[in-house]
Formats: sequence, C-alpha cells, structure tokens
Amino acid sequence: MSRIIDLSLPIYHMAPTMGPDPKCAVIAYHTIDSIKYNLSQLIISSHQGTHLDAPYHFFNNGRTLDKLDLSKCVGPAEVFDLSYAALKYNILPKDLKPFESRIKSGSRILLRTNWYKKFPKKEYFSEGPRITPQLAAWLAEKKIALLGIETPGPHPTEWEKVHKSLLKEEVVIVEGLANLNKIKEDTIFLIALPLKIKSRDGSPIRAIAIENFHETCVNR
Repeated sequence: MSRIIDLSLPIYHMAPTMGPDPKCAVIAYHTIDSIKYNLSQLIISSHQGTHLDAPYHFFNNGRTLDKLDLSKCVGPAEVFDLSYAALKYNILPKDLKPFESRIKSGSRILLRTNWYKKFPKKEYFSEGPRITPQLAAWLAEKKIALLGIETPGPHPTEWEKVHKSLLKEEVVIVEGLANLNKIKEDTIFLIALPLKIKSRDGSPIRAIAIENFHETCVNR
C-alpha cells in the first residue's frame, strides 16, 4: 500500500525567507461575515519556502516555468542519506560516491541532511550544508534531471557558480525540502510541480514523496 510523505515547509503570514527576497504576506481579504466566503491575498516570493528554480532564474535566455519539461519534476527519485552533513558541511562528489550506481542521466536526486529542522530559525538560511561548485559540476556532467535539497539555497557564498552549473544543463533545483528523514525507502515517486507562472524564474511547490507507488499501481 502506498504512503504519502509531505516534503514541504508551511507558508504563513511573515514566514521567513532569504534577506533580499520580498516578505511573505498571507492576508484575509474577504471573510464569511463580510461577503459570505473566505478569500486570502498572497504576497510572496517566487522562491518562498519549498520551491523550484527554473533556468531563467540565472539565465535571461533560460527556460521559464511555463516551458519546463515537467517530466523532470514527476517520477522516481533517489533519496541519499547525508544526515552526517551538519553545520556548514561542504558536500563534495566523494560524499555521493557510495550512491554513484544510482545516479544516471535523467535521475532525480534528493539529499537528506535533516537541515529543515532548523526552520524558521535565522541559522536555517546561512549555516546549513553546502552544495559545492565541484558537486554541482559533477552532477551537471551526469545530466541528472532534478536535485532536491533541504536548505533554502545551495550555498551561501558560491550560490552563483552552483546555480549556473546546474541550470545551464537544465537541472531543476528544488530547495527548502522537508521531512526526508520520514522516508523509509531508497527510491520513491516524487511530485514537485511548480505553478504555471508565465515567463518567470521559480515557484513555491507542494512537494510529496509516494512510497510503494509502483506496487500500488501494479496491483490495481
């Protein structure tokens, strides 16, 4: 029987985000008392919480959200346990060597570090494990489809190099994942779809993992 694990951080009024980004506002705009139904206004960064980066995020000629190959965002994904990668740990290709047989062209890779547990503390945004430029280049060379991480960004200082290495090869980057420690299987079915925002760079997502997905489908 399949099991769904929510991999997303909550969005709420004044939820923290990266310093330069717009502040998050979730405002009651209409209420049942005032107009007979509840309706909210959202003012939100395209990179709020659990979100996805499209190539246009760093390349003006890059693919935008509405032009993404959605097959990169949906399908089997490999979960790698890097829970030893604590405060400011630099994740290098050698850290993924034990999993290399599971990394192929088109792979979706999720890196478990348990860093989501620091949200919404200030250190969540700057002190976590880092995707090094070396690792980004190594994964881009392998032509993976998607990289998912539990930090809000890949690296606090080398972010441009890392983003450009991956996005140049159209590797979808999912940032701000949560609850990867609740996954019991090495391979799950991932759904990490963005909003269809025309001509833009990123989107909050509701990411989920489905365990025993194949078994459930076969038995129906």
